[in-house]
Amino acid sequence: MSMRETFLSTMDEALDVDPQLAVVLADISADQLAAAKLRHPDRVLNVGIREQLLISVAGGLALTGMRPVVHTFASFLVERPFEQIKLDLVHQGVGAVLVSSGASYDMANAGRTHQSPADVALIDTLPCWTVHVPGHAEEARRLVLESLVGDCNVYIRLSEQANAAPHLAPGFQTLQRGRTGVVVAVGPTLDKVLAATSGTDVTVLYASTIRPFDAAGLRAAVEVTGVADVVLVEPYLAGTSALFVADAFADVPHRLRSLGVRRGAEVRGYGDMADHDLAHGLDETSIAVAVKEFLR
Repeated sequence: MSMRETFLSTMDEALDVDPQLAVVLADISADQLAAAKLRHPDRVLNVGIREQLLISVAGGLALTGMRPVVHTFASFLVERPFEQIKLDLVHQGVGAVLVSSGASYDMANAGRTHQSPADVALIDTLPCWTVHVPGHAEEARRLVLESLVGDCNVYIRLSEQANAAPHLAPGFQTLQRGRTGVVVAVGPTLDKVLAATSGTDVTVLYASTIRPFDAAGLRAAVEVTGVADVVLVEPYLAGTSALFVADAFADVPHRLRSLGVRRGAEVRGYGDMADHDLAHGLDETSIAVAVKEFLR
């Protein structure tokens, strides 16, 4: 199953187990949770295409002690109702689990309205958020289940792009060891990074949880290589985690190359995900060239 399908089946099961859980929808995925709504009509709420209300309802549920799980496409979950996230969740001191679908440009043929490469950067302007970017459906299931416990704010970013295999350990996981630098692959970029760096003398780290940022894990990898040269590959706005890398090496001279959705100019074409990967330099060949040139 895809990450989104896995999330929905996980919530269908979890609603039967935990009476404090509630799912809030804005039409998206309402059909897939129709059976759960029949069983729990007061805890599967569809507010329609009203994304600001979507977050405000979640904030109200959280104020009563419920654990709301809020779901729609990323552009409608983070960008459109950002003021409500800031005020109705963060300012009120309550927590929710925001689960997006669509990622940066999964629905490229739907145009710019359905693209959200800046979602994690926006979340970063708010305090105390956990951000998960799973690269596989099994990772998505584990991270969703972990997020249902507690009362903190969590953003889970699901994508149609996925890696061939899950990597379920927490923090930065070392999947390749080398001596000339460190490449950090976030979420569904991993397989392309591994292919791009195959046969090269670099360390590859993988993260499905990017906030909190595993500064200790990154420093440990650099200490092994002895070279503080880092290439950061993220499936959203390029440089989103650059500040966290800089903080990790505040006392160490280092170099950073950030790859991701390019800043400065919109890609106005439609096409498909592969076309947009190529336009943003997130295809295997472009990543290989960028890593080689930077670490040369």
